[in-house]
Amino acid sequence: MIKQAPLRILQLVPEPLPSYRADVTVLFGKYLSRNGVACDIVGKAADDAPMPEQGFASVRRATARGRRWQREWDFLKLCLHSVRHARHSDYDVIQVRDMVSIGLATLLLARWKKIPFTYWVSFLMCDGRIERARAELAIRPRLYYYLALGKGLLEKQLFYKVLLPRAQHVFVQSEAMKAHMVARGIAPERLTAVPMGVDMETLRGSVPSAAPAAVAATAGTARPHPPTLAYLGTLDRSRQLPLVLDALALVRRRYPTARLLLIGSSPTPSDLDELRAHAARIGVSEAVTFTGWLPSAEAQALVADADAAVSYIPRGKLFDVSSPTKLLEYMALGIPAIGNDTPDQLQVLSASGAGWLTASTAEAIAEAFTAILDAPAAARQRAAGGRAWIEAHRSYRVIADALSQTYHAIARAAP
Repeated sequence: MIKQAPLRILQLVPEPLPSYRADVTVLFGKYLSRNGVACDIVGKAADDAPMPEQGFASVRRATARGRRWQREWDFLKLCLHSVRHARHSDYDVIQVRDMVSIGLATLLLARWKKIPFTYWVSFLMCDGRIERARAELAIRPRLYYYLALGKGLLEKQLFYKVLLPRAQHVFVQSEAMKAHMVARGIAPERLTAVPMGVDMETLRGSVPSAAPAAVAATAGTARPHPPTLAYLGTLDRSRQLPLVLDALALVRRRYPTARLLLIGSSPTPSDLDELRAHAARIGVSEAVTFTGWLPSAEAQALVADADAAVSYIPRGKLFDVSSPTKLLEYMALGIPAIGNDTPDQLQVLSASGAGWLTASTAEAIAEAFTAILDAPAAARQRAAGGRAWIEAHRSYRVIADALSQTYHAIARAAP
């Protein structure tokens, strides 16, 4: 690779810092800096604790004190202050992530300063707000949800008709999201898909090279625990996880001791209550374990010890354009990975040949898990190829190499 001159980005993000999102901290804080792309990041504060080192050139955080409206006002002022005082000589790119109103204000200021403006879309926020508001209004018509619906509808118009068409470049989460944007009139040459990845360096150092279940399967000995299916990630209602519980119930007809390990939680306690109630209704309560959120290394070790792991993503407008991380992590751990047929998972599983692609039904997921349990040694051998594929195609090292070239091209094209 030809070494290029250093480049500096000012990035505004809606996440509290330090962020748990790998496409913020790992991609921009760790790997892009190795490619000569430094990032000054502006975000919110989760609390008043000191900000740990995450590889950014600098970090600015709004206060964590006060009421919500006060915190949001402080964050808005910090964002506008940071952009207003950004100089053309200091920054090659100003980027906003997932914030329409702040994005519009930043677009105007960046144009005035003649600094290229880019926008990062990790999720269709406006569409998500509209969908949630309508769902809540169907249950209980309250003023708050009418206001949320109105905000979503207004921002959606501004997002597609004003903000994205005027950004120098737009980064999206997947090829499916790129196709969605092209259908909305955004020029394809100004779009780049940056899917989620895996930090293989961290994974390599935190997970045992051979988990107990893998050793037992390869040796043909008895499993160290009952047949276990793992799920890693958020458990909120939008993920429609009762379907995975239904799959477990079907598997238990053949493997009565099979269990499901749910590693994660939901910010809404009632979501967990609904999952537990569904498990009780179908008779699998004693076979489902809720761990809550765990440190990454501990969660990954539990997944590596399972017989298989499932990445079920609901089909529909919002999630079909997503790029799920959990499937990639399963494959990087070298365990049998089951994924349903969302566009990104279909592409990953078809290209790698290392996992089990299923239809989006409980029956299909149960059939895949049963096949894995029927031939564990063969399943582990098939899954072993996942790690090399992730290293070559979806590691953040590889993603950062390609992304840095795009940023340098944007900077070179600037007047």
